[in-house]
Amino acid sequence: MAVKNAMTADFLRSAYGGESMANMRYHIWGKMAEKEGFPNIGRLFYAIAYAEEVHATNHFKEIGGETKDYTVTAGGVFGVGKTVDNLQGAIDGELHEVEQMYPVYLNAAEFQNEPGAKRSFHFALEAEKIHAELFTQAQNAAKEGKDMEFESVLICPVCGHTVLDNAPDNCPICGAKKEMYKKF
Repeated sequence: MAVKNAMTADFLRSAYGGESMANMRYHIWGKMAEKEGFPNIGRLFYAIAYAEEVHATNHFKEIGGETKDYTVTAGGVFGVGKTVDNLQGAIDGELHEVEQMYPVYLNAAEFQNEPGAKRSFHFALEAEKIHAELFTQAQNAAKEGKDMEFESVLICPVCGHTVLDNAPDNCPICGAKKEMYKKF
């Protein structure tokens, strides 16, 4: 069922646009990281791109699959720089979502009694906190000319929860089973 309130619908469209842009940006930056000799940082970008796709899909579902024309303005870094710079763009974007965007969107969904939007915003907010931390770790390594050290990145396909090497028995954000996590 689509949301009832126009403000929450606008926030869902904005979040959908932002997550869609992040998905593509992280794919591009993953390729750059690989070219610069950081294959694991590239894999981190690809994995988190998938998490952003999960968020965009969740937001789109809450809009109700609406296909009208809307102009969606979503802030985001454009262009490709060195991996260290791309990681700063990723960190800045994730922190914007964590500190500014999703708290406001979540508050509005709660106030307007939109449980689906509330769930979608909550899932994204909690996952983005982890993304900011992982991108910070990646940037610290890249600044030293090193790649990250991990065996795999695992993403929950329900909420975008992201973890290195071993998935939890149940996702701490949405409760999905360990077996559902997608491995990168």
